[in-house]
Amino acid sequence: MKRLYCISGCLVLALVACGGNRSFVRNGEINKSIDQQADQGKYVQTLGIGAADSTLTNTTQRRATSRDAAVVQAQYEMLSIVKGIQLEGGITVQKAMETDSKLETSVKDAIRGAEVIKTEWTNDDGCVVTLRLDKTRLQTLMGVKFK
Repeated sequence: MKRLYCISGCLVLALVACGGNRSFVRNGEINKSIDQQADQGKYVQTLGIGAADSTLTNTTQRRATSRDAAVVQAQYEMLSIVKGIQLEGGITVQKAMETDSKLETSVKDAIRGAEVIKTEWTNDDGCVVTLRLDKTRLQTLMGVKFK
């Protein structure tokens, strides 16, 4: 079974309003500095960075494994952000999920369905994936209102 490798400390970005589709890879290398902002606006956007399995010799396989790792990392980071969102009742999504298993399922399904808006590969076949989730869609799927 192929193993996925993730670079720990995935970078997280929150998109302000509609934002842009910026590139995080230049000349085959990940930028040394990536601006991060607090969660606000219409979308939650996260960035996942995955490293290729160095034991694979086929470029397609290396890129596929690094992309999978980057998507998983971005989804994990997105879940962390979503759990911290305040609901109208004054509690966080995380607190609401603790008492409602259907809500927990809805959140996880919404995150799995987040839109991949950009995939970039580095010279060493590592991957940077940008995921985006519309907050209005998330509220609808969860059946709640955000503060």
